[in-house]
Amino acid sequence: MTHRRQFLIKAPLSLLAAASASHVTGMTVEDPTPGAPPTFGNNPVSGPEVSTETFAEAEKLVQVTMSAAQREMAANSWQVSMASIMERRTGPRKLALEANLVPAMRWIPMASASRAARSPSGFVLSTTAIPALPLRDEDIAFAPVTRLAHWIATKALSSERLTRIYLARIAQLDPRLRSVITLTAEHGLRQAKKADREIAAGHYRGPLHGIPYGVKDLLDTAGIPTTWGAEPFRNRVPAHDSAVVARLTAAGAVLIAKLSLGALALNDIWFGGQTMNPWLPEEGASGSSAGPGAATAAGLVGFSIGSETGGSIVSPSMRCGVTGLRPTFGRVPRTGAMTLCWSLDKLGPMTRTVEDAMLVLKVISGPDAGDVASVASQVRFDGNSSVRGLKVGFLPKWMNESPATEIDRDALAVLKKLGMTASEITLPDWPYQSLNAILFAEAGAAFEDITLDGRVDQLKVQVADAWPNLFRQARFISAVDFVQADRLRRKVANEMTRILEQVDFLLVPSLRDEMLTISNFTGHPSLTLRTGFVKVTQARSDWAPDPARPVPKFSPARRVPHGVTLIGRLFDEATIARVGLALEQHYAVAAERPPGF
Repeated sequence: MTHRRQFLIKAPLSLLAAASASHVTGMTVEDPTPGAPPTFGNNPVSGPEVSTETFAEAEKLVQVTMSAAQREMAANSWQVSMASIMERRTGPRKLALEANLVPAMRWIPMASASRAARSPSGFVLSTTAIPALPLRDEDIAFAPVTRLAHWIATKALSSERLTRIYLARIAQLDPRLRSVITLTAEHGLRQAKKADREIAAGHYRGPLHGIPYGVKDLLDTAGIPTTWGAEPFRNRVPAHDSAVVARLTAAGAVLIAKLSLGALALNDIWFGGQTMNPWLPEEGASGSSAGPGAATAAGLVGFSIGSETGGSIVSPSMRCGVTGLRPTFGRVPRTGAMTLCWSLDKLGPMTRTVEDAMLVLKVISGPDAGDVASVASQVRFDGNSSVRGLKVGFLPKWMNESPATEIDRDALAVLKKLGMTASEITLPDWPYQSLNAILFAEAGAAFEDITLDGRVDQLKVQVADAWPNLFRQARFISAVDFVQADRLRRKVANEMTRILEQVDFLLVPSLRDEMLTISNFTGHPSLTLRTGFVKVTQARSDWAPDPARPVPKFSPARRVPHGVTLIGRLFDEATIARVGLALEQHYAVAAERPPGF
């Protein structure tokens, strides 16, 4: 499977190379003449000597060429002109940067208030009949939040009973999945009993009141371990709740589990093992929101919260057959969440239905002082509004080649049948992988300490496309390449603005490399939902192919969920949710459960 994981291997590396050298012709630093301005070439000498041979080797990483004379000049002046920029890390005035210190530069997607105004006003769920409470616990467990909320609000179901149903399922089924890092059973039961008392007293907080849920274990929970799925942090216990957890608590939701993520938000292997896909237990659930994907698909929680930097909601939602909503960058505050990339990280709901995702998004959205990128925004949605007349954009080439399937092509045909207009769009053939210089540089900065002191070597996976190697390689990305990637990012954002002025949303194959990269870097929202099934003859993997660890193969082929992804305008989750709901109702496959769960 070629998607964002391969970017981690293919993306170009660049310069940093200061090593001990055989000889350097010394430079003298003179006191400045009164009235003379400071110059870059008159700094105090610092750092190790650097030879011309060092630069000759470093040029291979940068993919530039200097002459012998240019190398001589660079080597002779390095200790004066450049070495001082590393003083923060190497001394003598070494300075530690606090973990919650954010960069001065921040990404601001180009939003348009006029476009936001096109969204329906208010928040209205679809007017579908709610059936009576099922007799069997497993039928209750797999019910969408919209139904669970109705049963709890009408007192047909208590939050405590629902919580105990999910806790029993976790105890019985999670050993096969490894989706739970920390079970918060006592905490959850206290919250559930409190919810029941409040509802009995007439204090109903809304649709999430009394609903058990789990969060990816990179969201802080006061007094409860938040491990980031990584060995160096497995005993980390924060003092405060993250903003998202605090908002869910205020809404009356019941936290029962901290769910797994690939170590430091990469893929699906954490210190407790690999999280598996309920639909195909021989393969990983995909990551890094592996636990939210697996637990939601297996009916272990009512809903979950995942995160995405470069595909971590989209991929496990596809693999596990759940609905994943990646909000517009800045809509949901990340205060109290592990930072991988300040300008890319996004938190969003992973649920069993589209309306569930919008219910959760409404609760967790809005600005927070702890996240400078968070903005004020309203979540609008009308589940009864028509989708007729909407314009869907698609790339014909993408729809007719891998990773697209008949599922993708059929969805486009269905959108037309539902009264939407399909418009072919074009996308420039640009080097979108170059944007990953930003991802690698920010991630390398976020985890500089454990990279330099060697703790990153404790992570379970130590292959070429895992974080330990990538964090080390990121030290060699040049600041020039980082800035140029940032400029390319704005160019790509301008192009997405152009495209989404022509259409209302995009339909794309969910794991198409380019769109995973583009839409994450531009900050556009996406909705991934199951629309059918495909058959596979071998397990899928987030990791680069490794002959020493072949993936299982199947004969006969195995049936697994498959779906599509809708990309929306900035802060216009309402439109893609309306379209997603129409697709969900047409295909009627969201309620099918993984065998054995």
